Amino acid sequence: MTDPEAKDAARREARARRDAIADTERPAAAAALRDRIAGLARDGHLPRGVAGGYWPLGSELDARPALLHLRHLGQPVGLPVSGPRGTALVFRDWDPDAPMAVGRYGIREPAEGRAVLRPSVLLVPLLAFDRSGHRLGYGAGYYDRTLEGLRADGAVVAVGVAFAAQEMAAVPVDRHDERLDWIVTERETLRIGE
Repeated sequence: MTDPEAKDAARREARARRDAIADTERPAAAAALRDRIAGLARDGHLPRGVAGGYWPLGSELDARPALLHLRHLGQPVGLPVSGPRGTALVFRDWDPDAPMAVGRYGIREPAEGRAVLRPSVLLVPLLAFDRSGHRLGYGAGYYDRTLEGLRADGAVVAVGVAFAAQEMAAVPVDRHDERLDWIVTERETLRIGE
């Protein structure tokens, strides 16, 4: 087990790194992410089923251009709806033209009544990552529980999405932390385990 204080210190450092990225660099990074995700899809590394993503919170890398590209290719796209802390996320169908609701933590999410979807590929936000596929999240356990549940119920490809500046030599991990299959930044695409 990792010392909780070590994880908290790593989170503070990672958030500071991400927050320091200039606003002028963010649109180009989102476009580069879109292009890298498109390449993974084109080359058959991502399943053609439902793509789950996220609405960016604070200084997170905006994955919406990548999600819109997958949607344009005909893949259904779901965004998460957060339940109580420590539970798995539920994904609802995202139509950019449909009304959105403001959910827990002030994050925009598909409104009540949108279809619930099961992602086969999941773009995962994070505070930090390392090259062994570990991610550091915010500490509520949403994505770890979500990935654990999706993996228990069938195959899912977990793609960590981050700015290159969010890389750490080694992310502090616990036994319940789920590893990523890919990490995609504006600079590179990393396949984990190969």
